[in-house]
Amino acid sequence: MTVLEQLELPIVGAPMAGGPSTPELAAAVSEAGGLGVLAAGYLTAGQMAERLAAVRVLTARPIGVNLFAAGGARADPALVARYAARLAPEAQRLGVELGAPRFDDDDLEAKVDHLCAEPVAVVSFTFGLPSGEVAARLRAAGSELWATVTAPDEAQRAAALGVDALVVQGVEAGGHRGVFCDDEHAADVTLLAALQLVGAGVDLPLVAAGALMTGGAVAAVLAAGAAAAQLGTAYLRTPEAGTSPVQRAATAQDAPTVLTRAFSGRTARGIVNRLHAEHGAHAPSAYPEIHHVTAPLRARARAQGDGEVINLWAGQAHVLARDLPAAQLTRALADEARAALARAGRRLGEG
Repeated sequence: MTVLEQLELPIVGAPMAGGPSTPELAAAVSEAGGLGVLAAGYLTAGQMAERLAAVRVLTARPIGVNLFAAGGARADPALVARYAARLAPEAQRLGVELGAPRFDDDDLEAKVDHLCAEPVAVVSFTFGLPSGEVAARLRAAGSELWATVTAPDEAQRAAALGVDALVVQGVEAGGHRGVFCDDEHAADVTLLAALQLVGAGVDLPLVAAGALMTGGAVAAVLAAGAAAAQLGTAYLRTPEAGTSPVQRAATAQDAPTVLTRAFSGRTARGIVNRLHAEHGAHAPSAYPEIHHVTAPLRARARAQGDGEVINLWAGQAHVLARDLPAAQLTRALADEARAALARAGRRLGEG
């Protein structure tokens, strides 16, 4: 049986790198019958190993780990320098220096080495695909491979690699877009459209992701062909999440979201704030260089509770996030989905 077939509930806790993803959150989702996925993005291999060990203390159920795929191109240093110069007054106001615009692979090789030695049920990839060698090593260690895709062409490439499932991300999703190439040609397909298009082209289990906040939304994607729903923003206000106080408060307001490169140099959806409004249009496609440039700025603003300068990643409909323990929320979502599917069945039966 696949991991998805073994789950009691077709709910996956999305990996939310940069703070919200914690061992406690991943474990709580798995303990409730879903699949908790630990975000390894921005962590060193050692930090990932520590968090993974913490998850295993909390649950013996299947868990997943999400990695950022390597392979992006280095950005034009002149474009990065120009954007950094634009942000310099922001850093001066907060009393910090901007970070160095380094290019790295997020410690991918060392993380893969650890996951081969200490395998998990699922290793998922975002921002592209692993090499054939890495994929073979992880599968030989006993892990399923999942790939995040946003369009049919990416799904075809992932299927050719031999992945076990696809996380289909709609443009409504909070946080970074999972596109393989973040340029003007990147897909902006909504979730239901992407599910239909990807499902028509590949014969793989699909995990739907993108602004799913209620059990009714979970029911909708299951009815559309998904094997499970992956939710991230819905868990931002759970006590187990490492969400900052300012972001918790922001998600409770019915504020608009926008796709922006202002904070990381890669397109991501977050709640509109001043830094995006004043600088977003000037941000180049330069990841991870811009991520490292803005890291000290964001850290100081987060410590000061300044929501106008930090990345407030959130999906559309974020205002529907609930202040519930993660396990309770997971079970509530499943109950709501069952009720929604029953209502739909009765409605169809009336004809």
